[in-house]
Amino acid sequence: MNPQSLKDAVALALKVGHVFVATADREGLPHIAAAGRIEATQSGEIAVSAWFCPATRTNLSVNSHVSLLVWDPEPDIGYQILGQARSVEDISVMDGYSPSLETKEALPQVQSRVIVRVKAVLGFKHAPHMDLPVELF
Repeated sequence: MNPQSLKDAVALALKVGHVFVATADREGLPHIAAAGRIEATQSGEIAVSAWFCPATRTNLSVNSHVSLLVWDPEPDIGYQILGQARSVEDISVMDGYSPSLETKEALPQVQSRVIVRVKAVLGFKHAPHMDLPVELF
């Protein structure tokens, strides 16, 4: 994996303001979630933070493989980051409960940070493309 590709993917994620997180359960049934940000850690891994839905957290507890997608549709430039979740940390918990603030939609109660050991960074485009490492894309 090219470290510059990972830096470029993180920079693009900061620019577009979101990243998609794909996980799968024990049987391989996929699930997609959105996260607000990713950042590089000092150990060369990626930290993904979000108010993840329960399916993402459950999937990661039984299948640590993860794919992160960062894509800017206007210039059609993107990255798929393939890796393995090393840990899931709770970083914030809802403070209390107020029935008057409850909506009809259930909301996640815990904000999490997933630490991902990156195995590959692939190029991504809406246009037809091959799944190649960015440096070969």
